[in-house]
Amino acid sequence: MKRRSSITLGVATLALGGCVAIGPTAEPGLSADGAVPAEVVALAAPYQNLGAIEFRPEDGCYWYWHDGPVEMTLLPLRTPEGNPICQASS
Repeated sequence: MKRRSSITLGVATLALGGCVAIGPTAEPGLSADGAVPAEVVALAAPYQNLGAIEFRPEDGCYWYWHDGPVEMTLLPLRTPEGNPICQASS
């Protein structure tokens, strides 16, 4: 009986652990240096959430948080032609 309750407790812990909310890692609308350049906003396609943009230094590109019906997803910020918006590498 004791084994059964510990298994039930373990399953419940794992199930509830999946309910953790994951959101933006930076304050929405801000890049790593604190502001989204106006050029980036001008390049971006209008269907994207321009109020939740962040710069990811590991790939040099801008990303935005899409608030879908089930979860928030980090997607690459794109131009109307579908090209990702990234900084030129040096």
